[in-house]
Parts: sequence; structure tokens; C-alpha cells
Amino acid sequence: MAIKLKRFLNRNFKFSLKGALITLIILAISVSTCFLLKSFNNSSEFVTIIILSVFLISVITDSYLYGIVSSLFFVLTTNFIFTHSYFEFDFTMSGYTLIITCMLVISITTSSLTTEIKRNKSIRLEAEQEKTKSNLLRAVSHDLRTPLTSILGASSAIIENDDVLDKKDRLKLLSEIKEDAGWLIRMVENLLYITRINDENDAKITKQNEAGEEVIADSVAKFKSRFPGNNVEIKIPDDLLMIPMDAILIEQVIINLLENVVIHAKESTKIELSLYAKDKNAVFEVSDNGCGINQNILPHIFDGCFKQSNNYESDKKKNMGIGLSVCYTIIKAHNGTMSAENKKSGGAVFRFTLPLEEDINE
Repeated sequence: MAIKLKRFLNRNFKFSLKGALITLIILAISVSTCFLLKSFNNSSEFVTIIILSVFLISVITDSYLYGIVSSLFFVLTTNFIFTHSYFEFDFTMSGYTLIITCMLVISITTSSLTTEIKRNKSIRLEAEQEKTKSNLLRAVSHDLRTPLTSILGASSAIIENDDVLDKKDRLKLLSEIKEDAGWLIRMVENLLYITRINDENDAKITKQNEAGEEVIADSVAKFKSRFPGNNVEIKIPDDLLMIPMDAILIEQVIINLLENVVIHAKESTKIELSLYAKDKNAVFEVSDNGCGINQNILPHIFDGCFKQSNNYESDKKKNMGIGLSVCYTIIKAHNGTMSAENKKSGGAVFRFTLPLEEDINE
């Protein structure tokens, strides 16, 4: 019983400097307002101000302590300063006990309700984070196993059959090793980007105003260094578009989307990368004229845990869940949106938005 009581007190009556400062500021504003009203002989609003102040303190702070302390403070302050006779305590006033009781009930009830709401929200966020981690772990396990097995098989074939392999076969096996190793490096890069976001205060990232055109140019240059045979048609606005963002992360999103076209958009002969402004947002689009996205996959394409159809050769080696999951995480951390859809003319388009008007220091 004593342990439960101790836990209850530690959880609901804990002291924090932030809560104390908030309480002091609201108390100071409230008392100053009451003094101002008193100078105009308008004491009828005292009770409203006091109740509102207690309510605000109980809602904003995370402990019952501040609401109860503020209730007692206001009851004593009203008795001593704002009631006749002034600057003297008078505990014989009619209804004084009722006033104290009502104030304490308001503060405790409000604190209890708001604390419970905050805890439920925290529990939901933790559950979502755990679900995301589990999905990511499953996807990583699935995606890493196949290329690692391929690398092991190709390298074993070279070692065990070195005497009988000709130059052409040896180069083919080495090319497969190189391809899978390069893909694994990009996978690790994606995971590091997710870790970077999660380590920065619950997905809060540092943004700076960047020229959208320059970010696109850098992204396409890096993409072409990996896939030199693929051209990208770029469409950008005539006016310079400054966008609050973490440029490195947004570059990774664009690169992932472009690589996704090369790996999965079979029969595609055209890649378009567009940027334009719409409704106070910068809109980025990566589209192709390939085979489109399987309708069964489309609703779960950003989950990072789906399994692709076996119709495509590239799917036998790896899926695209991790890369798109990374993209979605990065855009969400920028307070943006991301979507994917099939085009009526054929092919698919991936679209994400970033707010144009935002406090880059928040």
C-alpha cells in the first residue's frame, strides 16, 4: 500500500522547473489583472479570472501539484488582498469553505483529465513507434538476407571454381557482387537517415531556407553517378523557390524516388522530376511511364513491410519498402505529406509536399 501511494505521489505531484515557471507567470498575470480591475472598482470579474487561471495552470502543467498550489494561493490572496477588510485574513466569511473546496475540485479534476489525456497520447505514440520499429526490422531482415546470400553464393562460386571459370563468367559474378554490395550500402544509408531523424528530439529536424532548384540539381547529379544511363527530365518554376528544409534529407528522398523508378518501373522510358508551388506548399513529383504500381500494394506502399508481387525480376532480389519508408519518415518530419498513385496515361507518380511558410528555428 505504501509503495502504491509513493508511486502515485511521484507520478502526480512531481516538481519541475518548467511547471513552476509557468505557474508563476500565470499567477503574476492574474494577480496583476485583479489589481487593475480593483482600481476600477470592478471586483465582479475576480472569480472568473481566478477560475480561468486555475484551469489554465492545471491544463498546461503535468502535475496535480501546481493546480492545487494555485488554488490555495488564489483563495488566500483573494481573502487577504481583494476582500474587506483589505490586507487582513478573515476566515469567518460566509461560504469560504465552499470556495476552497470548489477551487480544489476544479484544479484536481482538470489536472486529472488533462494528465490522463497526455498519458494516453504518449502511449499511442509509443505504440506507433514500436509498430514502426517492428515493421522496419522485418523489412530489413527480409531485404538484407537475399543480397547477402547472393554475395555469398557468387564469392563462393569464384573461390571454389577458380580453375574452371573463364574471364566472362568471373566478371559476371563480380558484377553481381558489386551490384548487391552497392545496394546494401544504400540500404545502410537509408537506415542511418532514419536513425538521424529519430535521434533529433522526436523527429524534429533543423531546417534552413534552401533553393529548391539547387536541391533538385544536386539530387539528380548524385542519381546519375549511380545510374549514368538514365536521363531525368526536370521541370522547375521560373521564379526562385526558397523552401525550409534539411537539404541532405530531402536529397535522399529525391534520390530514393528516382532509383525506385529505375529498379521497379519496368518498361519505363521516361523519368520526370517536377517542382512547383501550390497552396503555400512546395510540391515535388517524380513520375514515369512504366508499368505502374500494383493496386494491392498501393495502400501499403509506405509501410516498409509489404511484399511485392513475383511478376518482376527485380522483386526476387529486393523490394522497395525500406526506401519509401525512409522517404515517408523524412517528409513527415518536415511536416509535409507524401502520396503515390498510378497515372491514367500509364506509369506512376510519387508526390511530396513541404510547407513554404514555416519558422525554420522551431
